[in-house]
Amino acid sequence: MEKVLEVKDLHVSFKTFGGEVKAVRGVTFDLYKGETLAIVGESGCGKSVTSQSIMRLIPNPPGKIIKGSINFKGTDLTKLKERQMRNIRGADISMIFQDPMTALNPTIKIGEQIIEGILQHESISRQEAKKMALEMLELVGIPDPLERLNHYPHQFSGGMRQRIVIAMALVCQPEILIADEPTTALDVTIQAQILDLFRDIQKKTGVSIILITHDLGVVAQVANRIAVMYAGKIVEAGSRREIFYNPQHPYTKGLLNSVPRLDLEEADLIPIGGTPPDLFSPPAGCPFTARCSYAMEVCERAYPFKTHLSKEHHVDCWLQDERAMKMLASVK
Repeated sequence: MEKVLEVKDLHVSFKTFGGEVKAVRGVTFDLYKGETLAIVGESGCGKSVTSQSIMRLIPNPPGKIIKGSINFKGTDLTKLKERQMRNIRGADISMIFQDPMTALNPTIKIGEQIIEGILQHESISRQEAKKMALEMLELVGIPDPLERLNHYPHQFSGGMRQRIVIAMALVCQPEILIADEPTTALDVTIQAQILDLFRDIQKKTGVSIILITHDLGVVAQVANRIAVMYAGKIVEAGSRREIFYNPQHPYTKGLLNSVPRLDLEEADLIPIGGTPPDLFSPPAGCPFTARCSYAMEVCERAYPFKTHLSKEHHVDCWLQDERAMKMLASVK
């Protein structure tokens, strides 16, 4: 399987009046051609900062990539100048932001907004760019695309605006599409339509997708692999089946237990107690220690080693240590 993106030991911090916020702390993952990788976790865990770092959209100051690499087609994006990154954004790597209304300019017709992006990256005539825009609107399911090119964002529903944003992101045929909470502001019916659209577009174009979300229901429908983030770190990663049917990190289990179960009568939601750690001064050990019912003394003192359970499945947890497993077995 061809690797299109390789993120290694990424660290991102923000300098504030209160001190340095260590938002991303050593994130490592790969993205392969034609797959969907979901990055999941609670708000504030570093998902969006990771995705914005790939696009080099972190404002500097106050944000800064402290160390690590983001390799795309043999090029480390962290080393590129802003002018070089502008040639990559939209053409090779595109992003869909959380709120389609704020991603669109309310004073400009949507046709102009799509055509502008095409002309920025393609050496073609305006007429050819308009043809590409029409084809993309048709691909994402906008009815009467020729007429709709002349409409303003407020003339579309929330679901239609999201489709337009997707069209803008895909019109230059990027290799990677980063979708940051693309269904958060939509109702369940429209959400399902957008997820179907993602699957359909991926089959037709072969684009690789990084899906940023806290909604495991969304993940279950579209993701090939899942990376679980907590306090700026990926604490567990694996295939969709491995994460849903064989979760190993207590935080992953907590996320799954907090998902509503419609297939079980009187199924209770089990929330994760406590709050995430302060990233002004992250803990030396496992960041989930204070909220974990299995926490041991070592969890507080040292960060756990990475344990590989299969080719794709790995977890950072002291419970994988043989001594902890023997102790748990004796308790049972």
